[in-house]
Amino acid sequence: MRVLVTGGAGFIGSNLVDRLLAEGLEVDVVDDLSTGSLANLAEARSLDAGLKFYQLDVCSQEIFELLKIRRPEVVYHLAAQISVTKSVREPLLDAKVNVFGSLQVIEAARLAGARKVVFAASGGSLYGDVTPEELPIAEIHQHDPRSPYGLAKKVVGEYLALYRSLYGLEFTALALSNVYGPRQDPYGEGGVVAIFANNLLKGKQSFIYGDGQQTRDFVFVDDVVDAFARARVKGSGLLLNIATGKQITVTDLYETMAKAAGSDLQPVYAPSREGEVLASALDPARAAIHLGWKPWTKLDQGVRAVLDYFQAGHRSDFLEPQDLIKKDGN
Repeated sequence: MRVLVTGGAGFIGSNLVDRLLAEGLEVDVVDDLSTGSLANLAEARSLDAGLKFYQLDVCSQEIFELLKIRRPEVVYHLAAQISVTKSVREPLLDAKVNVFGSLQVIEAARLAGARKVVFAASGGSLYGDVTPEELPIAEIHQHDPRSPYGLAKKVVGEYLALYRSLYGLEFTALALSNVYGPRQDPYGEGGVVAIFANNLLKGKQSFIYGDGQQTRDFVFVDDVVDAFARARVKGSGLLLNIATGKQITVTDLYETMAKAAGSDLQPVYAPSREGEVLASALDPARAAIHLGWKPWTKLDQGVRAVLDYFQAGHRSDFLEPQDLIKKDGN
């Protein structure tokens, strides 16, 4: 079987590529390298095990020709503009990449005769603000995005449902909570883990915005990749939360990571960021039913893996860009 992964040189995408190759699939990777890195695919490329890489923007018309030639059976669509704050600042750019680019991928998949599209949705931005009593959030909860980024994810999900009805193109949309793990950068929903790890190992103080009691649902990247792999043949026609269903405060996260790093460095508390969600957790029960999926990595194991990744000399030179870290996900 041949599959295609857009955004396959990114954090989650490259880990997914490793998994798919290990399962013996032929994998085509599409990435414009605007945020992804070929270094993330170094191990996969060294194996020469059915991997082909194409540096290509999903907004380009070339995506149609590529899929027509390669004819993947399943398309994993992970390429995206990932900053909520940037989407608020530049809504047209966000729509171009996250709506138009996604629609191009979906249409190209249809024209190429693909069987299914598996889409990386966003749980943190899709459901909007909820009360603590409503947590963890189930998929039946009202979708009330509060940013162009979240709205784009909602619109693409609706396009996928329409394409299934009109053309018979199957889909599964995975609403991801705060994904973290090796190869992550500080820009995605779980980026605070990378920031804390980088700072702790370098002896730099980390900032916690607000009182630190805001909660998040952190899910390890290997667990997420397992859900994507299962969605190749399961969960068709559904939106599925991929999460732990458990909350941890940002302060408790920092303390867990500091203990693992052997550091007594204290964080600096700064004013809360406008628009930040105070509590977030997603209910993964539907994924257990339809994918046979459950998270298995405990937080202390996951953060140890991130610390080991940075200690091994992998990328840790990023700054903490306040205007790019997603307000609704960190």
